[in-house]
Amino acid sequence: MGMQILKAGKSQEEVSANDYKVSQIVAEAIKDVEVRGDQAVRELSEKFDKWSPQSFRLTETQIKEIVSKVPEEVIKDIQFAQKNIREFAEAQLASLHDVEVENIPGVILGHKNIPVNSVGCYIPGGRYPMVASAHMSVLTAKVAGVKRVIACTPPINGEIPHATIAAMSLAGADEIYLLGGIQAMAAMAIGTETIQAVDMIVGPGNAFVAEAKRQLYGRVGIDLFAGPTETLVVADHTADAEMVATDILGQGEHGPTSPGALITTSKGLAEETVKEIERQLKSLPTADIARVSWEDYGQILLVDSIEEACIEADRLAFEHVEILTEDPNYFLENMTNYGCLFLGPETNVAYGDKVIGTNHTLPTKGAARYTGGLWVGKFIKTVTYQKVTPEASAYIGEYAARLCQLENFAGHAEQALLRVRRYGNK
Repeated sequence: MGMQILKAGKSQEEVSANDYKVSQIVAEAIKDVEVRGDQAVRELSEKFDKWSPQSFRLTETQIKEIVSKVPEEVIKDIQFAQKNIREFAEAQLASLHDVEVENIPGVILGHKNIPVNSVGCYIPGGRYPMVASAHMSVLTAKVAGVKRVIACTPPINGEIPHATIAAMSLAGADEIYLLGGIQAMAAMAIGTETIQAVDMIVGPGNAFVAEAKRQLYGRVGIDLFAGPTETLVVADHTADAEMVATDILGQGEHGPTSPGALITTSKGLAEETVKEIERQLKSLPTADIARVSWEDYGQILLVDSIEEACIEADRLAFEHVEILTEDPNYFLENMTNYGCLFLGPETNVAYGDKVIGTNHTLPTKGAARYTGGLWVGKFIKTVTYQKVTPEASAYIGEYAARLCQLENFAGHAEQALLRVRRYGNK
C-alpha cells in the first residue's frame, strides 16, 4: 500500500510579500541604530513597545527589588529547571577536550576550546513571556565560560516581566536590559553609546527578531535561525489518541504557523486523533491559535511499518519528535534527522521546553538535516595552533616549497625556503 497522506498541510509557498515587508523594516531599523545609536534604540522602543525609561539597563537594586516580588514557589521552580539545565550542560562541556599531537617528530599540532568573550541573549515577551529561554541561553553560555553575558527582554504592555527578570538574574546574566524586538538585537550586535556590542546573539523571537538576527549574522555569530516550532508524533497501535492530540495541540498553541504532524502505522489511531483534536479544541484556552496551526499546517501520514515511519520522520526532519511506539529505542538507534527525541509516553515536548535539562533552542525548517540545537559547544570556538622544532622546520620546508611552487605561489615558497636555509644542514 505504501504511505498515504490522510491530511496535508498548506503547501510551502512562502508568504513572500509579508517577508519582504518585514525584511525592509528590519534593514531600516538596523541602519538607524548604526547611525544614531541610543537615540534610534529609544525611538524604536517608543514606537514598538511604548517604552522609554530613563535607562533600559536595570540596576542591581532594581533587579533585587524585582526578584523579591516573585513568589517563592516560582523562584524554586526556576531553580529546579536551572539545576537540571546546568548539570546537563556541564556534562556536555566535559565531553569537549583539547587536543595535542606530534604526528611528525618535532611538529606539535593542537586545538584549544575557547569560549566566545561576550554573548547577547534575547528572551521573548508578548503573549508568551518565555521564562525558560533565559535558562537555555544565559545559563548555557555561562557554563561554557562566556565572560560577559547580557540579556534583553521586552516590557509587556508597559509592565516589567518579573519572573523573566528573576530567571535571567538567577542564570547569571551580567547585564539585563528591558528592551525588545529589532532594537534589542541591533543594540546588542552593533553596540551603542551605552551598550557595548557582543560577539554573538542567541534566542528565539517573532518574525522581526528572527529577521534582525538573519541580517546581523556575519557581523556577529548566532545560535541558529529559529522558525515556528514543529512537533511530530510517531505512533503505532500501542498509542492512545488523547495523548497524541494533547501533544500536537500543546505545541500548536505557539503560533498559527506551527506544524504538527502524526506518522502512524494505525489507521484507527489516525481517525481517533482527528476526533480527539476537535474535542480538545473546544476547551483549550489557546484554541484560537492552536486551531489555525492544526487546520493550516497539521498533517497525518499513514505508513505500513515502523521502518517506513522512521524513513518518513527523517524526511520531515522536525524539531521535536515524540516516539509513542512499542519499541522507542528503534528510533534512537535508526533516526538521523531531528532536533530532540522524546522516547516513550512518559516524556513529552513540554518537559524539554521548560524543565528537564536538554536545551529547547532547536533546529526547524529542515535544519535538523545538518545541525543540532543550542548547547555549550555553540559558545565555544575550537581553534588550532602549531609549534615546530628547527630540524622539523627544515624537513617540512622542502615539501612546503615544492607544493607552493606547484601553485605558482612564489612568495609562499620563499617563506618555506627561508626556513630551509636557516635551519637545514646543521
